Amino acid sequence: MKLGEREVVAAVRRVQLRELRLWVREGWVRPAHGKDGPVYDELDVARIRLVCDLRKEMSLPPDAVPVVLSLLDQLHGLRRDMHGLLRAVGRQPDATRQAIAHALREDTGGAQ
Repeated sequence: MKLGEREVVAAVRRVQLRELRLWVREGWVRPAHGKDGPVYDELDVARIRLVCDLRKEMSLPPDAVPVVLSLLDQLHGLRRDMHGLLRAVGRQPDATRQAIAHALREDTGGAQ
């Protein structure tokens, strides 16, 4: 799905065109650049909805939005890395997986 600005505003009724442009200028949303202007994908639209929630539903002040977005971006990055690590561990021989599980139990004091 690739949408232009006006299509995004029609799809996300809680955002106005001037707000969307401001959010892009602020770096809160980073659409791709097409020949006719910004182009938004599904992730961009989800982020726009998130910003709407933060600003309009939760009344988060504008200076707090980049902090929250940065923390959420970091969290998603860590989750992606963790999933990759789990896939890599899952491809190891059983003895290696057991050794990793044992070492993890020792490092966390038995709590998992």
